Amino acid sequence: MMKKDKTMPKFKNEDEEREFWATHSPLDYFDTKDFKRASFPKLKPSLKSISIRLPEGMLAELKTLANKKDVPYQSLAKIYLARQISLERGSFRTAPKKRRQKADAQQVTGADF
Repeated sequence: MMKKDKTMPKFKNEDEEREFWATHSPLDYFDTKDFKRASFPKLKPSLKSISIRLPEGMLAELKTLANKKDVPYQSLAKIYLARQISLERGSFRTAPKKRRQKADAQQVTGADF
C-alpha cells in the first residue's frame, strides 16, 4: 500500500500530524492503485420526503407554472416555499429578474435544500 521510497512518520499528536500534512502530499506516501472506493450506506440523506395534500386545482396550476418554467413541479414548490420562508424571516431581498432567476435555478438543483 505504501510507496517504497518514503516511510510514514510516527506522530506524537494531531497537531504534529496536521503540521506535517500541511507541507507534504499524501500522494508521496500512498500508492493510488491501492485506493478503493468508499461506501457510506448509513449516512442520512440531507433531504426529507414528505406527503402534502393539495387541492387539485392548486396542484394543476403548480404543474402548469412549472411546465412554463421548464422545471419539475416539486422543485417549483420548493422554490415557492423557500421564498415565503425568507419573506417571513424578513431576509428575502428583491433582486433584478436575471439574478433572481439564476438563484431560483440554483435552488432547483437542490443547492439550498
